[in-house]
Amino acid sequence: MKTYNKFRYYRLLFLFAIGIPLVGCSDLEENPDFTTQDNFFATAEQLELGVNAVYDGIGYGRDWENFYYNRFVFECLVGYQVGWEKGPLDFQNGNVNTSDFYIGKYWRISYENINRANAIIGKADQLKEEGAPNTALIDRVKAEAMFLRAFYYYNLVRYFDNIPVTTQKTESDKDLPSNENGKRLALDLIEDDLTMAASILPESHDSANIGRATKWAAMALLVKAYLQDEKWGEARTTAETIMDESGISLFDDFAQNFSVADENSGERIFEAQVSASANSGENQVYHQHFIPGDLPNDLGGVGWHWLNSTKAFREKYDPNDKRIAGTFISEYPTTRVGPNSAGERPVVRWSADAPYNLSRFGGMVSADADPDNPDELIFSNGWSAKYTEMGISNANLTEKNIVYLRYADVLLGHSEAANESGTGDPYLGINLVRERAGLDPLSDLSKELLRDAIVNERVMEFAMECEVYPELKRKSTFGGTPDYLGDYIQEFIDTYDVDRTLKAKDYVLPIPLNEVLGNPNVTQNPQYQ
Repeated sequence: MKTYNKFRYYRLLFLFAIGIPLVGCSDLEENPDFTTQDNFFATAEQLELGVNAVYDGIGYGRDWENFYYNRFVFECLVGYQVGWEKGPLDFQNGNVNTSDFYIGKYWRISYENINRANAIIGKADQLKEEGAPNTALIDRVKAEAMFLRAFYYYNLVRYFDNIPVTTQKTESDKDLPSNENGKRLALDLIEDDLTMAASILPESHDSANIGRATKWAAMALLVKAYLQDEKWGEARTTAETIMDESGISLFDDFAQNFSVADENSGERIFEAQVSASANSGENQVYHQHFIPGDLPNDLGGVGWHWLNSTKAFREKYDPNDKRIAGTFISEYPTTRVGPNSAGERPVVRWSADAPYNLSRFGGMVSADADPDNPDELIFSNGWSAKYTEMGISNANLTEKNIVYLRYADVLLGHSEAANESGTGDPYLGINLVRERAGLDPLSDLSKELLRDAIVNERVMEFAMECEVYPELKRKSTFGGTPDYLGDYIQEFIDTYDVDRTLKAKDYVLPIPLNEVLGNPNVTQNPQYQ
């Protein structure tokens, strides 16, 4: 059973302590005896409660359109992943604007938690100066807050480029930061924060603290930040430290990256803790967004099916790729086909307790399909196996954690950095990933062809994990060469006859209109001016 969902339990207390102004206190003659911004965080233990709330933002938090789901919507810009709900539809059609609902939510969630992290870091320094006891815990909590601040900034800069950067808790509208040279400032801060965090955080945690950031999480994110910054040498050496010293290795089975049984272990370096059984208020919606619309409700269905990959993308995989089983649902029980010619439900096919027909990948289910002929019970969408739990009794009861950092990312980062820098073995990481996938090793490629192969391997490895769009964006420039992002978008347009034209706006998200209107120090990205 998961025990570390206590991150969420202290969230309201933390919001009350640092995020909500106390109206009218200045008019009182007596001193208040309740929690205020000034008297909270008097101990290391209270400081730990505060950082728990910063972790909360990477999971469900308080928003239905949470941090993770908003990034899923952004993924639809590429066209390999699509959906029928308004957000995915707008993005897959290239209709993105400064008032976009999902962008606004993502921005707010990110900066709320950056502000909280800044408050924790500042208070930790104050407690140390005051000689507070338990300095080891204070240092660890500060390092966790630095990791989380870097995490949020990194996942802003890769979508928005020049973002506002501040290291101080925002107290008033006089503290609003500028986004001038924001990408450079953000990357510098991210790299400094993660370097410091890696020097303090432990390599692992005991069972009571599972889910907190570790040294290896800080270093894995640092590899990604160095790649974003094109600091190839630093990325390679940091990746090699993880590869040589962490003891982490790839799972034998790719699907273990997303199984409940293997959470917080193996190559899963950092993940948000999710458990409906540990917290009845948990409502992780990503399972509900990815399940097929005709999955029976008593087996985890809810009838939404907002997101899936296209058939064309599903068929990009080598038929021998062992990742297919862990990435896509190959068959599932369906309510879509009716009873057989005798007016009865067909013989049980899914399980002894579920008398449903079986649907398989390959094409659309025909309305008059023979329920006794499994070859006719086929579907065309690439339903995600990474986020669904087939067979749970209620769609809200998901136990799957959200995985943010995996060892495969470090290995592919090492190959990219070695290839771009011309130092080290550029085939080491990618061939380990391919070996686990059951694919032949690569060798004797030119720098350009190996670059193409690494980008492709990232897409196949991290499909529908909110990594494809920002990674293709990172390696592409509108009108440039190579243009991996543009190629994917154009292929989607051509394959599905989408009324969309590739444009510069596809390569960066707009800063939300509310931010531009409310912060005079922020300038909109030029593509949206």
